[in-house]
Amino acid sequence: MVSARPRVGVLALQGDFREHIASLTELGAEVAPLRRAEEIAALDGVVIPGGESSVMDKLSRTFGVAEPLSAAIRDGLPAYGTCAGMIMLSSRIAAGIPGQQTLDVLDTTVRRNAFGSQNDSFETDIPMPALGEAPVHAVFIRAPVVEEHGDGVEVLGALSDGQVVAVQQGNVIASAFHPEVAGEDRFHRRFLDLVRSA
Repeated sequence: MVSARPRVGVLALQGDFREHIASLTELGAEVAPLRRAEEIAALDGVVIPGGESSVMDKLSRTFGVAEPLSAAIRDGLPAYGTCAGMIMLSSRIAAGIPGQQTLDVLDTTVRRNAFGSQNDSFETDIPMPALGEAPVHAVFIRAPVVEEHGDGVEVLGALSDGQVVAVQQGNVIASAFHPEVAGEDRFHRRFLDLVRSA
């Protein structure tokens, strides 16, 4: 069992990793930025933040983090990805840039920038019974959407039109939106519960 104060790495090559570090620290985790492959072995869980998925992909491969991180998650390391992090975790990308790769640990097809540009960002409340009675306030910024998912993927949340925006498959959780921006901590709590029971 993981200690009451789990050690979580937040991939810190690009994107809003500082907000995740703050959210997880507030919830009692020991949090460290993750930038090198050798840091993975000391972690009890990993968070992949929002940002630019194609840049994050290139940097993670340039710094040699992508392959060992994918292997660790496949071996059971709990992972949570938001926005670009959801794209990084997914097995397949629709509308990716040429050559863009993923960690391929979540049986989903996600579409990049599904809702349009930065100007098309929006906020909404989404019922998510798995996370509690109150709806989740979700902030979407150039967000992806899950177009297809395998049978082993649990849908945690969808928009009123049925578009899937939050999922879990075993040790992997992903949301198309940014709980860390909205002050919504239930996804981070769910992730830390996974980490502690891993």
